[in-house]
Amino acid sequence: MEDERKDGAYGTPQKYDPTFKGPIYHRGCTDIICCVFLLLAIVGYVAVGIIAWTHGDPRKVIYPTDSRGEFCGQKGTKNANKPYLFYFNIGKCASPLVLLEFQCPTPQICVEKCPDRYLTYLNAHKSQDFQYYKQFCVPGFQNTKGVTEVLRDGDCPAVLIPSKPLAQRCFPAIHAHKGVLMVGNETTYEDGHGSRKNITELVEGAKKANGVLEARQLAMRIFEDYTVSWYWIVIGLVIAMLMSLLFIVLLRFLAGIMVWVMIIMVILVLGYGIFHCYMEYVRLRGEAGSDISLVDLGFQTDLRVYLHLRQTWMAFMIILSILEAVIILLLIFLRKRILIAIALIKEASRAVGYVMCSLLYPLVTFLLLCLCIAYWASTAVFLSTSNEAVYKIFDDGTCQFAGKTCNPETFASSNESRLCPGAHCQFAFYGGESGYHRALLGLQIFNAFMFFWLANFVLALGQVTLAGAFASYYWALHKPDDLPAFPLFSAFGRALRYHTGSLAFGALILAIVQIIRVMLEYLDQRLKAAENKFAKFLMTCLKCCFWCLEKFIRFLNRNAYIMIAIYGTNFCTSARNAFFLLMRNIIRVAVLDKVTDFLFLLGKLLIVGSVGILAFFFFTHRIRIVQDTAPPLNYYWVPILTVIIGSYLIAHGFFSVYGMCVDTLFLCFCEDLERNDGSQERPYFMSPELRDILLKGSAEEGKRAEVEE
Repeated sequence: MEDERKDGAYGTPQKYDPTFKGPIYHRGCTDIICCVFLLLAIVGYVAVGIIAWTHGDPRKVIYPTDSRGEFCGQKGTKNANKPYLFYFNIGKCASPLVLLEFQCPTPQICVEKCPDRYLTYLNAHKSQDFQYYKQFCVPGFQNTKGVTEVLRDGDCPAVLIPSKPLAQRCFPAIHAHKGVLMVGNETTYEDGHGSRKNITELVEGAKKANGVLEARQLAMRIFEDYTVSWYWIVIGLVIAMLMSLLFIVLLRFLAGIMVWVMIIMVILVLGYGIFHCYMEYVRLRGEAGSDISLVDLGFQTDLRVYLHLRQTWMAFMIILSILEAVIILLLIFLRKRILIAIALIKEASRAVGYVMCSLLYPLVTFLLLCLCIAYWASTAVFLSTSNEAVYKIFDDGTCQFAGKTCNPETFASSNESRLCPGAHCQFAFYGGESGYHRALLGLQIFNAFMFFWLANFVLALGQVTLAGAFASYYWALHKPDDLPAFPLFSAFGRALRYHTGSLAFGALILAIVQIIRVMLEYLDQRLKAAENKFAKFLMTCLKCCFWCLEKFIRFLNRNAYIMIAIYGTNFCTSARNAFFLLMRNIIRVAVLDKVTDFLFLLGKLLIVGSVGILAFFFFTHRIRIVQDTAPPLNYYWVPILTVIIGSYLIAHGFFSVYGMCVDTLFLCFCEDLERNDGSQERPYFMSPELRDILLKGSAEEGKRAEVEE
């Protein structure tokens, strides 16, 4: 009765089929409509790219441009001797539109050098400082207007603040010194009446701009660090790749030993991390300022400051200790399941050994993803730089032309200027009045959506290809004699020829969820300033729900792709069959799937931890490689984090092959148990070693579940 109830609830188990020998070769095309939609979407994506490349100008990102769209410091222009861009009101650069348009909605001019003193227009317009101040006003400005008129018309900035050039832009030289906000090297200024005031009074009203300034300065310093350390970063990533490849090769021949070595090494690496944190904690004892708490210190853009606090190393030590304890406890309670998982990893190692070219397939996925990222990024830049400087007529009176667009070069002689003597043609914003400019935001959303769709399609193609190759190995009764000549290339050809539509369908569902999550993040940023707690709570719930939904869809897609690779059915049928098969073997899923994922995670942590420790000692000048030493850096954590993240991605690429192999073999194993009974007439396709330990482990888990019930 129990088996009948399960069969009814989660589908019907597969029946014995003497003709079934693995992935079906004679199959038909699936989900053709989705394939057509994908091709049409790609054609539209190419059209968007062509339009963006026609209208955009990426030089706006690389080189600064003034409010009239003219480049600063470029040969052949009237600003050839003015290489720096000066912002009248840098506070407006805090607008979120800057991220979409790469421009600040404030008048900007090209200057020979950035201001090096504090001046206000009120004090300078009738003093000897006016000639200096005049170079930061609009070209051709004459001191014939009143102060209010000049500031209203945007002819001159209201204030000059000592600035430094950064990426050919003038940014206020604001920094903190002993808790006091400073500009340049002085903390005080003369207000023109003989009194001296603290500079914090001047910048108190511009905190928003200061936040953007600090972010920009931080970004530029990080960029500088990359320019001097990229060579060593590449070397670190190459070391991570070689370690991953060596680990995978050793796993092929010494799976059991390597798994236990990996477990021990992870424990030792974490143990060394705890020891190092303790030694740093002890070393800082008694040093001045080391006992300041993290809360009192607050956020600092220079993260090296935190390494001089004992509390930082204590926090690191506690985190590593908790991680170490969790891993040890998991190993103790999962020791029997680990033995079962090792058997499955051994079988996966044999499968990878017979399909060695599968280890190189992540490079194909990586190159295709790089192509998607490059096209998306270039299209986004061209779309963002498609905007033009829009000038509109401003008038304090009742001019009928107020608010209309104008040309600043011809406005003085235009009919509008004659009819409205008090009107001015002034920079308004970056954008455009055409239908193309109004559709830019929609094109950016479409660009992001197509990136998600194509990136997920590339990942799906890799999963189906690897699943088809490893399924061919499993369903070969006499291994390796019955194995096809080129299983990986055959699986790749079948995926593209028959199942492009199914892959597009699965990728489309995931892309829709991802673009919704992006929009929720955007809305969340917009609602941060709001005080509506219900809206914030609802947004948090929505973000959590869609995060869980994305994880579930990824899991379901992965197993659906395995069924597509084996049976050649459409996406929906494959997803349903895979889900029901997993539910009919839910105990085995709990035993094997997560345990193998845990072991692979330990392998990634071992590689990342080893390379990360090496990078830490090198970039902090504690070790040297031959005669070379690390270059001087603003933030040594920049190359270290880059190497750590890159190492994880590289290790994940290699281990993803094993992960896909394990998942494929596991589903094939479950199918094998339903189709066959191990008799001479219906023999199992699994190896004897795998059969003995898996069936034994599954039986023990089943008995344990019955006892608990």
